[in-house]
Order: sequence, then structure tokens, then C-alpha cells
Amino acid sequence: MESVEKGKALLISGIETDAREEEKEIIADAEKKAEEKRQYAAKKIESLLNDARQEAERQAEAVKKKIISGADFEIKRRSLRLRGVLMREITDRVEKKFAQMIGDSKYKSVLVDWITEAAVGLDAESAQINVSEKERGLVDAELLAEVAKRIYERAGKQMVLSLSDAEPLKSQGVVLTAADGRTAFNNQVTTRMLRSQREIRTLTYNALFADGRKE
Repeated sequence: MESVEKGKALLISGIETDAREEEKEIIADAEKKAEEKRQYAAKKIESLLNDARQEAERQAEAVKKKIISGADFEIKRRSLRLRGVLMREITDRVEKKFAQMIGDSKYKSVLVDWITEAAVGLDAESAQINVSEKERGLVDAELLAEVAKRIYERAGKQMVLSLSDAEPLKSQGVVLTAADGRTAFNNQVTTRMLRSQREIRTLTYNALFADGRKE
């Protein structure tokens, strides 16, 4: 009977030992899995944080580019508007300056230059000169003789010129029309300014944006 009891005791002791060992294994396995999960979670969190940082940097860069692009556009828009204002101001000043010159004794030489330029450009045997009402009195025989001389010096040809009996021009300057009426050369102040717009824009741009520093 005693041996049976001892056997039971040993059996129970063995079961308890096995249970404790199994418990230890289960706990160790659980701790291992928990640690693996913690490590996985930590890596996942770090990955998410890296993704978030990269996304934040990307968005910040996109916002920066958008701001810079917007600023560049605004600068260009304002510079174009300013150049337009300056172009109109320059044109107005030039036109007013020429208008004030009509009563000046030196203005006749200006007309000679404009008529000569138009005549050479027109390249006709004969042409009629039309000017504004204020300028008609300046186109006399002396002026026509000087123009004919200039034309011959520049183009090596003679050209018959006369004052047109058509309605005077409304704007200041000269218009030469060939005798056959088929071709004409407009050398009015406004037209001359239009032809010079590229040069005026260049001068305006340089005045606005050139460094201006002397070496």
C-alpha cells in the first residue's frame, strides 16, 4: 500500500515537473513572440515615421516650389506691366517732344531725314509727300531740293517729289506714296515708334534689370 502511495506521489511529482517545464516553455515562447512583435511593431513604427517624414518633406518641397513659382510668376507679371507702362510713357514723351519741335527752326532738318528715309525705302521714280497740317508749310522748294540731294547721295538715283494735295495727315510725320498709288512708306512718329519697339524694350529691360555695377 505504501509503495502504491509512493508511486502516486512520484507520478504526481513528475506531472507537476512536466507541467512546470511546459509552463516555462510556454512563457518563454510567449515572451519570444512578444519580443518579436515588439521588434516588428518598432520597425513598423519607424518605417511609418520615415514615410511620414519623407511625405512631409515632399509636401514641404512641393509647397516651396509652388511659392517660388508663384513669386516668379508675380515678378514676371509685374515686370511686364511695368515695362508696358514705361513703354507707353517713353512713347508719349517722344511724341510730345517731336510735337514741340515743329515750331523749332531745326525741325526742318528732321523732316528732311524722314522724307529721305521714306523715299529710299519706297524706291520709286516719283512720289508725293503728305504730312500733318502743321508741317505742310515746311515742305517747300528748299526742303525738296535738299531731300533730292540726300536721296542721290544715299541711293545714287534721282526721284521726283511733290507735296500731296490729299487731306493732311492727322498724326505728325511723313507718308510717301508712289505716283502710281500702289505703294507707300509710312514714316509718321507713331509708326517709327512701333518700328523701334524692340530697341526700346531692350533699353527698358536693361534699365530695370541690368546690374549696373561698374567693374
